[in-house]
Amino acid sequence: MYVAELKERHMAATATVNGLRERLKQRRQALLDTDVAGYAKSHGKTAISFGSTDLVCCRTLQGHTGKVYSLDWTPERNRIVSASQDGRLIVWNALTSQKTHAIKLYCAWVMTCAFAPNSQSVACGGLDSACSIFNLNSQVDRDGNIPVSRILTGHKGYVSSCQYVPDQETRLLTSSGDRTCVLWDVTTGQRISVFGGEFPSGHTADVLSVSINSSNSNMFVSGSCDATARLWDTRIASRAVRTYHGHVGDVNAVKFFPDGQRFGTGSDDGTCRLFDMRTGHQLQVYGQQHDNNDNDVPIVTSIAFSISGRLLFAGYSNGDCYVWDTLVAEVVLNLGTLQNSHEGRISCLGLSSDGSALCTGSWDKNLKIWGFGGHRKVIHSLR
Repeated sequence: MYVAELKERHMAATATVNGLRERLKQRRQALLDTDVAGYAKSHGKTAISFGSTDLVCCRTLQGHTGKVYSLDWTPERNRIVSASQDGRLIVWNALTSQKTHAIKLYCAWVMTCAFAPNSQSVACGGLDSACSIFNLNSQVDRDGNIPVSRILTGHKGYVSSCQYVPDQETRLLTSSGDRTCVLWDVTTGQRISVFGGEFPSGHTADVLSVSINSSNSNMFVSGSCDATARLWDTRIASRAVRTYHGHVGDVNAVKFFPDGQRFGTGSDDGTCRLFDMRTGHQLQVYGQQHDNNDNDVPIVTSIAFSISGRLLFAGYSNGDCYVWDTLVAEVVLNLGTLQNSHEGRISCLGLSSDGSALCTGSWDKNLKIWGFGGHRKVIHSLR
């Protein structure tokens, strides 16, 4: 009888707590009577004026024989690594367009690549469910190829993205089709922590992307086919800190805002969204108007912020690359309409560490480096 009474009291308390949570959620929604763009425009803010000569294609990097799937810049901004369907990693000199390394992979189906913080190693992963590490200073073998220095195995699905922890060459974060993210010790090849999986607060579908907070490397955000983004603390692997809703399609890309307090997402639903990390509120939606019956809405494949956060770069499946003014939620430039633009899907993009150049990768097998003209102030200042 005593146990039954405790269960009844527990159920009543749970119902009370859930009711309070719902009331708090409704109260928060009632206070959200505007978004970033509405507030900015009500205070007289206008969109940045961007001309066709303010962001121009400086170089086209040609060398891959298959679709380009991923790219990453070195911290010192003079080199780029790219991964392609042709089964190769290529390291480029961004200043001269020359290839410094061409690494043939054991598994051609590579989906992601990343530079180590010291720029001496690169990591990649794909359908082999492993993450391979290459030391660029290693001696080449008889075939002229750089041997693998470490293979990180443990995922039970494809490796969709990887990122080194800032300033830590020995720590690497991966996401996978097995619904988990894993933090690795690159030196030993061992898993330090697994995020998701059997834990109820984890993703319920493939995890497609991760982004580590540069202001606090203990925090990272993940995007998934379950249409959510989730915030994680590497010190508490057992549960997600917060889950962010709003998208109605796969979340293909996530990226922290420069201040580390917000982050952006890009989705199959054709929109990018800005979320507040602490409150969980959706601050802004960046999307074009489409007919309700339009089934051909271009999906967002990749995103990046300018150093100031005033600009959001978004690559799309139809070859467009929009430059959004994050403050007023307006497109100020479409790189897809400029001279020397890509001829296929934009699959990846990234900004150099100093914000002076944007690199885009495409299914047209090429990468392009875009340089800023008269708007350098916009890149570094919010005003």
